[in-house]
Amino acid sequence: MPRYIAFLRAINVGGHTVKMDHLRSLFESLGFKEVQTFIASGNVIFQSPSKSPQTLERKIEVHLRKALGYDVATFIRSDAELSRIAEYKPFKDSDGEGSSMYVAFLHFQPEKESQKKLMAFRSKINDFHVHQTEVYWFCLKKMTESDFSGAVLEKTLGMSATLRNSTTVRKLAENFIARERFPVPEACPPRKNRVVRRAI
Repeated sequence: MPRYIAFLRAINVGGHTVKMDHLRSLFESLGFKEVQTFIASGNVIFQSPSKSPQTLERKIEVHLRKALGYDVATFIRSDAELSRIAEYKPFKDSDGEGSSMYVAFLHFQPEKESQKKLMAFRSKINDFHVHQTEVYWFCLKKMTESDFSGAVLEKTLGMSATLRNSTTVRKLAENFIARERFPVPEACPPRKNRVVRRAI
């Protein structure tokens, strides 16, 4: 049965608090199997016979909206996709002391004009790289010390996104994905027919 990872936007911020056992039960109530969570930032691993990430995203978003009372944008990646994202290296020397790299998960690849707007935020502190449905943000300081943020990213691209530290992404892959099953290609195949969703 296919295994997926759901990255949930703002699941435990802005005054909202969801315990991980409750979150797991919400996913299990949708009929998903082998449901697990990883840290409290909204990362859910599960199995489903569905072959459509877009269908799963809509199904989860509707269910969480009804159960929690607020919108939770959901970004699905297969285990193969996550493995390749964890292996992808968009920047040289991105592991320097005091620096951080973040992965922004999107529903579809930004248009060229949106990418151009994002690159205008490049500076001595921040650098960006767009690869298909992910944006990689390299920051020489802590996120809280940068003048860039997830909110700025969403406004610039005109779409919803959720950010994860690259360390979290790598640990997810190491802990839950048998990466030897997925040889890392030069590029991941792009997703097609993604539904365009704008940030609210």
